Amino acid sequence: MKTIFIGGSREISRLPQEIKERLDTMMAQGHHVILGDANGADKAVQKYLADHAYRNVTLFCSGDRPRNNVGDWMIRNVIAESKTKDYQFYAAKDREMAREADFGLMIWDGKSPGTLLNLLRLSQAEKIAVLYNIPTKDVVNFKMADQIRRYIASCDAPVRADIEKRATPAEKMFLAGEAAQPSLLDGATVSDTTPPKPLDARSIDALNKAFHTGNVARIIETLGALAREQGMSHVARETGLAREGLYRSLDSGGNPEFATVMKVLSSIGVTLDARPTDKEAIDR
Repeated sequence: MKTIFIGGSREISRLPQEIKERLDTMMAQGHHVILGDANGADKAVQKYLADHAYRNVTLFCSGDRPRNNVGDWMIRNVIAESKTKDYQFYAAKDREMAREADFGLMIWDGKSPGTLLNLLRLSQAEKIAVLYNIPTKDVVNFKMADQIRRYIASCDAPVRADIEKRATPAEKMFLAGEAAQPSLLDGATVSDTTPPKPLDARSIDALNKAFHTGNVARIIETLGALAREQGMSHVARETGLAREGLYRSLDSGGNPEFATVMKVLSSIGVTLDARPTDKEAIDR
């Protein structure tokens, strides 16, 4: 069973036959479908799956309550850094789905920047994705990062401008490439090699508190949050480990090897010091 992230443009209210056939195949094979709560393609896919009484679905939403949940499926609430309900607020759930998915299927209206950004996010997480372009009826498979970079570079200027407006700095850096190459968005030079800022006192304190609890799940969750804050591309480069594997092992419920934990700690600038246990403090 695979986890498949399905998304698309808000202007799409009816699914083309090829998408319905792909959904039929997913349901027949019992794959886990994750999708958002927006109007448009999200709601159209929701309706199709609900009409077929398909239950292996998780609905992601930013904030407390989904806008649409046609099939009354299990909900995953994603905490967004943005407090206003702007693009970044709703994009928080998309980034989480891109991290959790094994594959992606995007349904594009030919102009939505959000759909292409989801392809970029999937590529950042080293996931394979398929784009169905409704106006041209083209199906494009993306397996390598350079493919999505070239595809976005070939889009019309308004689409590229919208991506420039909505992409985070990390997404712009990824789109520019690992080396300091001319950006496909605006011609700027962007490098992915700038070291992250040292962890602040708040982050160190959170990690120490996690270690003091002895709760492995909390330790891994805290370490994963700090690794993502520092940049998983940086952590992957420093540790020599695959970014996709790091996302999975450092996610909630992950179980990384001790060697992985040590490598990640080193990559974010943290060392462990051994000291005798304060037995009296424990007894108290």
